[in-house]
Amino acid sequence: MILNTDHLRRCIRTMQSSLTLYEQAESESIDQEVFRNAIVKGYELTQETAFKLLKKALRDFGHGAKKLDATPIKEILRLAATHDLMTLEEVERWFAYRDNRNSTAHDYGEGFAKETLVLLPGFIADVTRLEAMLRERFGEKDDNAQA
Repeated sequence: MILNTDHLRRCIRTMQSSLTLYEQAESESIDQEVFRNAIVKGYELTQETAFKLLKKALRDFGHGAKKLDATPIKEILRLAATHDLMTLEEVERWFAYRDNRNSTAHDYGEGFAKETLVLLPGFIADVTRLEAMLRERFGEKDDNAQA
C-alpha cells in the first residue's frame, strides 16, 4: 500500500505558520484573533487528515475499511500502537489532542484557544513524527534509488 502524506505535510506547515504569525501579532489584536482562528481550524484539519491516513495504514494490517470507518478514533489510536505505528506514550498524548479537538465543536472562545495553544508545540512534534513514519513506511518508493 502506498500513502501520500503531502496534504498532511502541508497542513502541518500551515499550522506552524499560523502559530508563528499569531505569536508575532500584537496581543489582543484582531490579527491575533484571526491567526488564533486559523490555528484552531488547522488543528482540526490536521487531526482529521492524520486519522484518515492512519485508517488507510491500518488496512495494510488486515483491518477492513468499513470496520475502521465505524471504529472510534481512540480505538484507531490503540490499533496504531498495536501495529507499531505509534508508541503508547504518543497514543496517550493523541488522546489529549483528540479530547481537546472535540471541545472545538462547543467552544471557540479564548479559554479553548489557550488550551490548544499550550498543546500545539507537542502536537506539531507528534504529528510531524507520524507523517515522517507514514511516509517512510508507506510512501512511494523510488525504484531508481541505490541501496
